[in-house]
Amino acid sequence: MSALPPLARWTAAARRRSWIDDALTGAPVVLLAAATAWRLAGAPLAALIAAVGVAAGLMLAFARARRFDRTWLVRRLDALRPDLEDSADLLFAGGALSPLQALQRRRLETRVATAPGPDLRPAWSIRRMLIAWGLAGLALAAIWLWPRAAAMSPAAEGPPPAPGVPHLTAFRLRVTPPTYTGLPARDLTALDGRVPQGSRLDWTLRFAPQPRAAALAPPDGSGLPLRRAGGDWSVALTLDRSWLYRVAPAGAPAFPATPLHRLDATPDEPPRISVLQPARSLSLVSPGQRLWPLVFEATDDYGVAADARLHLTFAEGEGEEVKFRERTLVIHGTGPPRRRRFTAALDYAALGFTRGGDLVAQLMVDDNRAPSPQTTSSPSLILRWPSASEPPGEGLDAAVKTVLPAYLRSERQIIIDAEQLLRDRRGLDPKRFLARSDGLGADQQGLRLRYSQFLGGENEHAENALPTDDADEAAPPTTPAAPGAPPPPKTFGVEGDTLHAYGHAHDQPEADLLEPNTRAKLKAAVDQMFGAETRLRQGDPAAALPYANAALVLIKQVQQSERIFVAHTGLQPPPIDESRRLTGKRDGVQRDGLALDAAAPADPAPAAAWRALADTPGATDAPDLAALERWLASDTAAGVDRLGFAADIDAVRRDPRCLACRRALRARLWTALRRPPPHVARRREADAVGFRYLDALGDQP
Repeated sequence: MSALPPLARWTAAARRRSWIDDALTGAPVVLLAAATAWRLAGAPLAALIAAVGVAAGLMLAFARARRFDRTWLVRRLDALRPDLEDSADLLFAGGALSPLQALQRRRLETRVATAPGPDLRPAWSIRRMLIAWGLAGLALAAIWLWPRAAAMSPAAEGPPPAPGVPHLTAFRLRVTPPTYTGLPARDLTALDGRVPQGSRLDWTLRFAPQPRAAALAPPDGSGLPLRRAGGDWSVALTLDRSWLYRVAPAGAPAFPATPLHRLDATPDEPPRISVLQPARSLSLVSPGQRLWPLVFEATDDYGVAADARLHLTFAEGEGEEVKFRERTLVIHGTGPPRRRRFTAALDYAALGFTRGGDLVAQLMVDDNRAPSPQTTSSPSLILRWPSASEPPGEGLDAAVKTVLPAYLRSERQIIIDAEQLLRDRRGLDPKRFLARSDGLGADQQGLRLRYSQFLGGENEHAENALPTDDADEAAPPTTPAAPGAPPPPKTFGVEGDTLHAYGHAHDQPEADLLEPNTRAKLKAAVDQMFGAETRLRQGDPAAALPYANAALVLIKQVQQSERIFVAHTGLQPPPIDESRRLTGKRDGVQRDGLALDAAAPADPAPAAAWRALADTPGATDAPDLAALERWLASDTAAGVDRLGFAADIDAVRRDPRCLACRRALRARLWTALRRPPPHVARRREADAVGFRYLDALGDQP
């Protein structure tokens, strides 16, 4: 019996065939039940019924498969294997057997081992499957094509204005957002709401009694007619802009008591891009760097396109020989559609970016709006590769220090940096300390040359040097000639000879706009700066601080001193009559009052309507609402809530005696009125003490 398979192996194939056959036969029933529940009650109930049906079908299939047991197997073997001589039960018998039974069992085992086993699986229920699937297919088609009964909500339009007048009793407002938003269709619980721009709106309305016709009427007088289908009225609209409307059945009064409804179209916002790396907009290529990593994050309310464009602009060359070229790379984003991250590592060699050039990168991202997506560009990121001629430095300050140090430094800042350098001296090696001290000396030199311009010191630089260069190698000072010695020979092209021949020096008295005392203080400040510069260049910030502090004090004195400008033309005021002072006499004094005209508003309609809506007793007449509507449609009403204004205007027009409606419109008008310009304040009248003082002045001789 050891060579004989267990009982489970004989029945496993039959049970597996039974499970599959029952599943294929019962699946149409479960599918039909779920489809019916989905059409009648929606997806949640359909999912519940489908889960219950699948569970019940599995339980039934397992129960039916249990019929393939030992008794069934013995009957099948006896029926399919005549060589077993109706003794198949001996193969599975347990316990002690008689000698004859044991002999027969050995004979059966030999026959089973030598002959192939029969196919014990039951036949497929083809006919039953075809009938089940055919009937289910017809039923599903009927369910799909059958008109869906709209789930109506009760209307809150108030009681009818009169018996027998058609009024709204129930409604259903279906919102289907654009496909690109990924939002599901939904039903609004009211006739008002906020929906994505471009959504399809489907109204289904019921009236009692039935009107001859009906429409959705905005306040401007136009209308969207409704179509009747049985007892329901329906219409569809694609909402591209915010809209005001009311349900207007035929036979109702011209201005029914039904309120206006507002649908706000929420526009699709353009995508927003933030730069995660690098942290600064300007980056410098460090030694050994070969890649420029860029990381952007793009967010959008409905989703960002999977691919973005990285626009690269290369600036190569110097001076007037700068050449530009552009290139665009496509970057694939990662992450969810509403928050994608775009990463790029730009290889200098692959892009042809070389030393001495600038690389400007800008990411352009599209959103998923269809048919015309919105595009947003990121801030420009600049990568600068300094040329070999530029001196090395640290960070952005070092990159521009040799170009504009005088505009980035002040004497107070030099003092602060020198004191900080002294505090950091213990943690710096001598070379590093000397380099930083020399840099401060360069800044001090630039600031000194900046103030020297007022003293005729423009020519202290070497030829073709910028006014703010850090180079300390200026032209060697010339030794003044001895008295009576002949002047040195003039040389064509020498800067000093040309200046004295065709121009004038700025340190000549006729060109000096500073008074002598101020000029002396400025010259002393420049001298102190020179002393601080010399010691900073020598690596001695402690010795430079007294000179820098003295220069700062002198600069402040120069700034606070009076500047004297040469007045070529000007108005000379009349002399003051000292004899009339403190007499209180006003003889001959005329008061030329300036007439102040009232400023006319840009559009008087809002102000006039605001005054007309005042809470005066018996005020029932409506203001000029037509003029107010014309103002609302003009450009002067930009920035106001036009739909809110239109609703309040309509409420006052429908019921001019409604005090709450008038107050609501007046309050909204107050927010739209322009603030009056500042007026001239009237001088306060004199009090008793002031009158006594004036009388005392009049009594003086």
